[in-house]
Amino acid sequence: VQLVESGGDLVQAGGSLTLSCAASETILGPDVMGWYRQAPGKQRDRVAIFTRGGGINYADAVRGRFTISRDIAKNTVYLRMDSLKPEDTAVYYCNAYKPMDYSVWGQGTQVTVSS
Repeated sequence: VQLVESGGDLVQAGGSLTLSCAASETILGPDVMGWYRQAPGKQRDRVAIFTRGGGINYADAVRGRFTISRDIAKNTVYLRMDSLKPEDTAVYYCNAYKPMDYSVWGQGTQVTVSS
């Protein structure tokens, strides 16, 4: 599977963005699929993911502000980000994971939130 992210931009604090992750094959294949982010000098952290069976898991830092969704027909996962804060500034990555099979990352898309 290959993943291509898009939608990153420069936005003011309080603004909104929607990121897209287009997959080369069905997004129902991976056990886990979703979004991670990495700020400069920090580790890559989970933001929001779909788990097998359609469950959703959000990081505490984004719960209530970010919404993950998917369009199965388009093989695309989205991340709607509202009430953005400067600390949300990071490169956002899409990941697809299937145990004992693969863990695939996209190239990342930059989100910058100005204060």
